[in-house]
Amino acid sequence: MGCMVCGGAKLTCAFGLAPSSLLVLPENKVVTSMPIATIADNKPIVNILPFGGCTSPSNPQVAAALGSPMPCVPVIVVPWAPGSPTVLIGGKPALNQNSKLMCNWGGVIQIVNPGTMTISV
Repeated sequence: MGCMVCGGAKLTCAFGLAPSSLLVLPENKVVTSMPIATIADNKPIVNILPFGGCTSPSNPQVAAALGSPMPCVPVIVVPWAPGSPTVLIGGKPALNQNSKLMCNWGGVIQIVNPGTMTISV
């Protein structure tokens, strides 16, 4: 059995000042009470909501503000890793609670509450 991550999962970022939520669009056509996430659900604003303020010194806005927190808009160019090696949703590995996502500003985004759906594999 594996615990998959669903839409509404709670996220944190190492440089974020507030938790965030994962939004999963029902485009994978999996019929459940909540859409199941895949490693491709990594788009800022569409899937990953801002984490309040950003404190990363790599963020140019934070650097320009001399280290003061600035509004967080994650910059993400890679998928979540690792995904589930045995569960595919729409041809992509399903997201599981151990998956992490890297922001270009150095933050590690992780899942703190997966909105879990248990699937037999």
